[in-house]
Amino acid sequence: MWNLLLKALGETLYMVGASLVLSALFGIPLGLVLVITEPRHIKPAPVIHKILSTIINIGRSLPFIILLVAIIPFTRLVVGTSIGTAGAIVPLTVSAITFVARVVESALLEIDRGVIEAAQAIGATTGQIITKVLIPEAVPGLILGLTMVAVNLIGYSAMAGAVGGGGLGDLSIRYGYQRFRGDVMLLTVVVLVAIVQGLQSFGSWLAARLNRR
Repeated sequence: MWNLLLKALGETLYMVGASLVLSALFGIPLGLVLVITEPRHIKPAPVIHKILSTIINIGRSLPFIILLVAIIPFTRLVVGTSIGTAGAIVPLTVSAITFVARVVESALLEIDRGVIEAAQAIGATTGQIITKVLIPEAVPGLILGLTMVAVNLIGYSAMAGAVGGGGLGDLSIRYGYQRFRGDVMLLTVVVLVAIVQGLQSFGSWLAARLNRR
């Protein structure tokens, strides 16, 4: 059982880590565009902003279990399978992209407008404002937000295990629930709680260390 637990733990960490990185690669640029195209921001484009905001809202409103099943053809197209850890990474990533975008939006909107206006006053370009002002100022908020996304992904990965996604959720279902082993289910819950607590503590510590305000 300990070997199975270690294997499931590795699968969960792999799924969550890969999904977090991939969702950040897509979600951070999406969130940046969402913010800078606001009517009173550095590159106002109300139509683009409205379209992106609507898409993100739709994505966030879909329950993960429905998304998991709905995009099975897309998952198979991307990774060749819809089961196992590889098959779970695709829906986990898709579900997290919109969350990351909203996290980025929240972090960027907390930046003092005076800092942005000062950069514009000295002739900074849009790219310079993004790379030298917006992103550096938003780092602590981004870290806290991405920590929250990672915690959600851990819960989603356990849900994916219920439909053959592997990881701790799969272990709990197959060896705990289906075999009436309450101790196995309790053990997986304890491990998941420990992961969440450790991740949350590390994220809070890192955000505090990088806070320049």
